[in-house]
Amino acid sequence: MLKDITLGQYFPGNSIIHRLDPRAKIIIAISYIVGIFLAKRVFAFAFMTLSCIFIILISRISIKVILKGLTPIIYILVFSMVLNIFWMKGEGEPLISFWRIQIFKEGIFKSLLTSLRVVILVISTSIFLTYTTSPFALTDAIEGLLRPLSRIKIPVHDFAMMMTIALRFIPTLIDETDKIMNAQKARGADFTSGSILRRAKALVPVLVPLFVSSLNRANDLSISMECRCYRGGDGRTRMNVLKYRVRDLCALVLIIAL
Repeated sequence: MLKDITLGQYFPGNSIIHRLDPRAKIIIAISYIVGIFLAKRVFAFAFMTLSCIFIILISRISIKVILKGLTPIIYILVFSMVLNIFWMKGEGEPLISFWRIQIFKEGIFKSLLTSLRVVILVISTSIFLTYTTSPFALTDAIEGLLRPLSRIKIPVHDFAMMMTIALRFIPTLIDETDKIMNAQKARGADFTSGSILRRAKALVPVLVPLFVSSLNRANDLSISMECRCYRGGDGRTRMNVLKYRVRDLCALVLIIAL
């Protein structure tokens, strides 16, 4: 199951979205998120859903990958739907009424729209920011957009580097967790049966070696950066200089129109 999590993974390609400037993709992702939360009516949600499908098609990311990326939020979606269905009051007679619980048509409608909003949000941000953008390009983009803050002594480069390292090591930690869990299962550990408290206790032999492994990886990374004379962003140049192109401006205009 852990291998089904695609959060933080980059899938190389040559689609239109892959070729966009990473700075433009960050701005597009933020604008798209604003559009998702501004959508209130059915027509607006339908329009955002169609645009999300269009984004998936032009990104050339596999549908299987998209569905795997939704796996971690299944419990959030279920919890959100239950809250809206049972606690959302409406006008008129309830559709279902038993004991003190009443289910209205408005609650079901609200739960569906809320779940759809979360799904579109996760898919769109994943496509723009991680699936089609390499960690190095994302670092340059974040640093480029936040560069004006460096004038007031904010360490923009360090902030961008930390975010990129965090994204880069998500797949590595997931793979490490999967290996540790398989090793513990070979020793007789059981992570699927019993009460919630028992399952939580069973995870302790996984969390301890994972925490130690994370500290070792962080130490190895710091030593590697020091051996390569890394001293932050001062005086550093880039092999690939970011430049806005016509396609980036067209994409920005299109997302603003949306």
